[in-house]
This record gives sequence, C-alpha cells and structure tokens, in this order.
Amino acid sequence: MTVETTVAGTLALIVIMTLVTLATRFGGVFLMSFVTINPRIESFINTMASSVLIAIIVPMAVSGDAGSLAALVVTAVIMLATKKPLPAIAAGIASAGLVRYLGITAL
Repeated sequence: MTVETTVAGTLALIVIMTLVTLATRFGGVFLMSFVTINPRIESFINTMASSVLIAIIVPMAVSGDAGSLAALVVTAVIMLATKKPLPAIAAGIASAGLVRYLGITAL
C-alpha cells in the first residue's frame, strides 16, 4: 500500500495515526477496567514504564554518536542530582545540540 506524498496524503496519514493512537489509548483504559489491581499488577505497571525507557536508551548508548552519548550522560547525572526530569531532559537536549554543533565526533 502506498500513499501519495501530497498534502491530502500527508493529512490522511496524520488522521490515521491519530485514530490508531486514540484507539490504543482508550482500548488500554477500557481493558484495564476489567482488571483487578493487586500488588503484583501494580508492580508490573510501575516497572513497565522503566523497561520501555531502557529499551529506547540502550541501543542509543551502544551505537549512538557523541551527541546522543553526551545527552544520555548529562541527563542521567542531572536526574540523579536533582530528581527532577524536566531540567534533566532539557539539559540532555542542550548537551546533544552543543556537541553536534561543535562537531565533536567522539567522547
């Protein structure tokens, strides 16, 4: 299946992705309304977010460029120091941008 890369095709893709996102989010809430939250389920839900984050970060740490490694290190250090995610993320983004702007290729 191909979609033309016209304005209408792009808008159609955005609408389809929006509908799929909404269906999965609402579907998840609907399905979880039938689940009794016990300590085991609660532990799974709390751990799941961390495992998804790790699954995204590890490949970047292994095969990323200097900018992505700088972002990872700076974000981790600031998160550990301040326990606040927003400043840590902002500093990580800024460090990646700075390293890439300066053209640093290896740390």
